[in-house]
Amino acid sequence: MNIKNISGLKREDFQATVQGKQTDLFVLRNSNGCEVAITNYGGALVAIMVPDRNGKMANVVQGHDNIQDVMSSPEPFLSTLIGRYGNRICKGKFTLEGKEYSLAINNGPNSLHGGPTGCHARVWDACQTDEQTLVLNYTFADGEEGFPGKLEMQVTYSFTNDNELVIEYQGTTDKTTVVNMTNHGFFSLAGIADPTPTIEDLQCQINADFYVPIDDTSIPTGEIRSVKGTPFDFTTPHEVGERIDADDEQTKNGAGYDHCFVLNKKEPGELSFAAKIYEPGTGRTMEVYTTEPGVQVYTDNWADGYKGQLGATFPRRSAICFEAQHFPDSPNRPYFPSAVLKPGETYTQKTIYKFGVE
Repeated sequence: MNIKNISGLKREDFQATVQGKQTDLFVLRNSNGCEVAITNYGGALVAIMVPDRNGKMANVVQGHDNIQDVMSSPEPFLSTLIGRYGNRICKGKFTLEGKEYSLAINNGPNSLHGGPTGCHARVWDACQTDEQTLVLNYTFADGEEGFPGKLEMQVTYSFTNDNELVIEYQGTTDKTTVVNMTNHGFFSLAGIADPTPTIEDLQCQINADFYVPIDDTSIPTGEIRSVKGTPFDFTTPHEVGERIDADDEQTKNGAGYDHCFVLNKKEPGELSFAAKIYEPGTGRTMEVYTTEPGVQVYTDNWADGYKGQLGATFPRRSAICFEAQHFPDSPNRPYFPSAVLKPGETYTQKTIYKFGVE
């Protein structure tokens, strides 16, 4: 039975056998009549239906409307889960307990987002436990994409009656490894359209006094730099587009914003406020809370107007991403917060995207 979703997505368009497993569409609904639609291929978000200030529903996340397009997307990480290691590892190499590991190179000279066949390109085992909760499981094999250890990962998506999309991660390994999971939601608070409007007029606030500068291959220089007096100071709200093309080495290196912000924390691992965006045209807001030490802010600098769900198109800078995570290249930076997971330990992460209106 196919219940009509307000997103207009059809369940049967997401049903296929891929990698010997069934793909499907799962719809979470809350008491406000809002919806989140997810496919278990890569754990990709394909719809987040929330109202504007006049109560008009729109989809505020970029995705595709069928499984084939999800799998062949021009943006392979479009609103997917990312792992086992989100963001970049310099030259795809790191040393752990005296042994060097080599990863696939898929972003200039570096490894990005767990490699070309990371968990964004895998079918997760899925169980929708109730109308508001989806539990996904994936086991990374020892040596998969070059990483050590069999890593068993569980990700729970839940959609609360406060219009919060809550993503919780839990993982265990049988061998010392590195883990840096995240979700790469491409958010378009104005609502996806043809073309989807720019995010440059969003008001953005980021709870970070410092950020991680990058070189011209987007690898951290090693410095933790103050945002004060730079285009990266969002400690008070600024328009995203106000300084995005500033005459600044860092915005040039990222072709806009593609940087990890060092979140202000009272203690490591606390669930705290990370960022907020406000879309003036519709009044929609999104707040981000996370246990992670950083959030990678990416302003969709490389999109070219490719086709998305239900006739929408995605031009350059039509989305913004808040990828809650450990800092890029942490395995090669012993003074960054550690991304090492050992047998007997449990990796945990919790991130909340809360939607509202003003």
